Amino acid sequence: MVERWRRIAILVVVLITTLQFWAASAGDVATVTIGRKRNAYAAMMYMGTPRDYEFYVATRVMMRSLSKLKVDADLVVIASVDVPVEWVRTMKEEDKVKVLTVENVKNPYEQQKNFNVRFKLTLNKLYAWSLVEYDRVVMLDSDNLFLQKTDELFQCGQFCAVFINPCIFHTGLFVLQPSMTVFKDMLHELEVGRSNPDGADQGFLASYFSDLLDRPMFHPPINGTKLEGTYRLPLGYQMDASYYYLKLRWSIPCGPNSVITFPSAPWFKPWYWWSWPVLPLGLSWHEQRRRNLGYNTELPVMLIQVIIYIGIIAVTRLAHPNLSKLCYNPRSEKGLASLHSMLKVVVVWSLIAAYAVPFFLVPRTIHPILGWSLYLLGAASLTSIAISTFLLQPMQLLTPWFGLLGALGVMAYPWYSDGVVRALALFGYSFCCAPILWTQLMKAMGCLQEREAFFPRLGEATQVSEFNKLY
Repeated sequence: MVERWRRIAILVVVLITTLQFWAASAGDVATVTIGRKRNAYAAMMYMGTPRDYEFYVATRVMMRSLSKLKVDADLVVIASVDVPVEWVRTMKEEDKVKVLTVENVKNPYEQQKNFNVRFKLTLNKLYAWSLVEYDRVVMLDSDNLFLQKTDELFQCGQFCAVFINPCIFHTGLFVLQPSMTVFKDMLHELEVGRSNPDGADQGFLASYFSDLLDRPMFHPPINGTKLEGTYRLPLGYQMDASYYYLKLRWSIPCGPNSVITFPSAPWFKPWYWWSWPVLPLGLSWHEQRRRNLGYNTELPVMLIQVIIYIGIIAVTRLAHPNLSKLCYNPRSEKGLASLHSMLKVVVVWSLIAAYAVPFFLVPRTIHPILGWSLYLLGAASLTSIAISTFLLQPMQLLTPWFGLLGALGVMAYPWYSDGVVRALALFGYSFCCAPILWTQLMKAMGCLQEREAFFPRLGEATQVSEFNKLY
């Protein structure tokens, strides 16, 4: 009897131990399941263009905006091996982004006549299919501006994209199901030379998924299940910024108005400071950057430039009385005609330089309000050098400055009914300003014509007027 009870006790202990082990194992599995994200938003980053830093900033802003939207997905950056280590560390530690370092995919289309060298490494986007630890991946370009969370895209099928162009889908945002089989097949297609109209990721994927135009429109299932197959995404997931400028508002009836994309020329991307008020949506992008990332990187450079420009204005103001003591010989000589022409050319080029040089010195990704303020200060300071050097009236050379300031005000006016009215208002303002600018320039040239030389000729005494003696 005792032996039987002892055996029963041993069985009970073993059973309890087994149950505890299963419970612990289940807890571990549950923890892993809860902690692991089943889906991912991914972007790529590579080097080799004049705008690498700008795209790095844009990628960080986009990833941080997705984090602020509390998306239920990992944030992944597919970075080529030559991306600076400091950038990778910053994205990992400050932005909490997972970085996958990859070798650049060799582009076999470089010899095509229509090939654009800035798209040479865009085929790195194919690495998205190698992210097999995820069920679905939303692959993004860094010029996307998210207005709301788009996690319902993870319910789409094996490949889904938006047709901005009526016949060609856009690869600035697409959904995919990772698969090493598909990834290896794509690399094989590159080796055998699959047709690619533009030599970039856009042309290759359009050729690889050539039947997408005939597929049904994506509508996320209410029960949260994932679809199978390929689908077209509603236009609201890739709203082309170009369409906004016509009406100055969005009116996309199909699907939610979730994501704005900027597939325009590189110099009109929204992160450049001159994008607003020239292009109204630029301020929306910079508002996201201000909230999510800030401008600490560019502010020191801006402060140094402000100090330099203020110093230039102060020095030219102090030097102006001494410069005004220069005398001019009133006698007419044929030899001075060429000097007059040369001075006119110098004044014109000085004016062009005064308004062009500061434009290229402003940090490109600074906030538009700060950027335009710094640019106008720089233009005013360099113009003051020309004013003091050639002894011209300030308004003769500062008229373009005030004209530009007025043009910015016309473009920034927020109550236009549509983009056509805005364009007409800017045209009308320019039409009215042009005669004033021309008149002031002619006055400046006339002042130079009255002066035969800027420096007294050798051997002649310098005559100083009674007024200038006060200095």
